[in-house]
Amino acid sequence: MSSNPQFLFDFGSPNAFLSHEAIPAIEKRTGTKFEYVPVLLGGIFKATNNKSPAETLAGVKNKREFHAIETERFVKRFGVKPYTWNPFFPVNTLNLMRAAVAAQMEGVFEKYVEAAFHHMWVEPKKMDDPEVAAKALASSGLDAGKLLARSQDADVKAKLIENTQAAVERGAFGSPTFFVGKEMFFGKEQLREVEEMVVGK
Repeated sequence: MSSNPQFLFDFGSPNAFLSHEAIPAIEKRTGTKFEYVPVLLGGIFKATNNKSPAETLAGVKNKREFHAIETERFVKRFGVKPYTWNPFFPVNTLNLMRAAVAAQMEGVFEKYVEAAFHHMWVEPKKMDDPEVAAKALASSGLDAGKLLARSQDADVKAKLIENTQAAVERGAFGSPTFFVGKEMFFGKEQLREVEEMVVGK
């Protein structure tokens, strides 16, 4: 098991994006490096009978408003920029997440993660359209054709399934999920607890 804190993420989650934005400062303060683990949120939802906040908050008085306040607090606390809502939400992230695994195998993972989050939540695009995704990733200096082709290989597909199943077995039910050793934390708000545990408070 990794001794580094793990960040289980899917590009389809705006809260995973905000966590990604906050992590570099935490790494700097703690001297530790987060291990990014690509998972398929749709697969986790299916396995745990969970639904996205967009569905669970629908029609619940005051809850959505509170989530907005909570996000404002997070943005201020961690000094990150808020996301730009993706007008194409929900975006099917299957191929994007497979390509993340491909990027790991091709040695361009960090650059790919930055690009994919950017095109989902900074300059949002319909990233489940293969042509749109290819153009966006290429504009970020990636060999989009190579990564998207590699994303269809059996070993890549199997690895994403393995990551997703392992996440569920460890207790995950959504994204962002963090692990520090065997301790699980869910949601961007728990990054404070993650940091405290990393520094051993």
